[in-house]
Amino acid sequence: MHELSVALSILEFAEEEAGRRGTAVEAIHIKIGALSGIVKKALLSAYDLARGNTPLCDCRLVIEEVPIMIHCLACNANRLIPSAQRLCCPDCDTPASEIIQGKELQVVGLELAA
Repeated sequence: MHELSVALSILEFAEEEAGRRGTAVEAIHIKIGALSGIVKKALLSAYDLARGNTPLCDCRLVIEEVPIMIHCLACNANRLIPSAQRLCCPDCDTPASEIIQGKELQVVGLELAA
């Protein structure tokens, strides 16, 4: 379950930032892409376990799921893909030349106590 190591890393980052700013963190906002290899439910469970007896025990984890977007050379356009099993343009069926989004695993924001 690599989600536990991801959760621990997220908490470590948030604790360091809280220490630098001298305030508490109320929520951590992250983005996870459909191709990131992270299972949202498993990450939330691991996060709940990892934050247990830490200064961030009351800190929420807010997850934004990022869909897969490819660039289609035939259409010369970016297209959202409904499934990771078929990385082809949904309009013309051309295989994806480039994945634009969907591999993210990013901390995008912290909600700090006032």
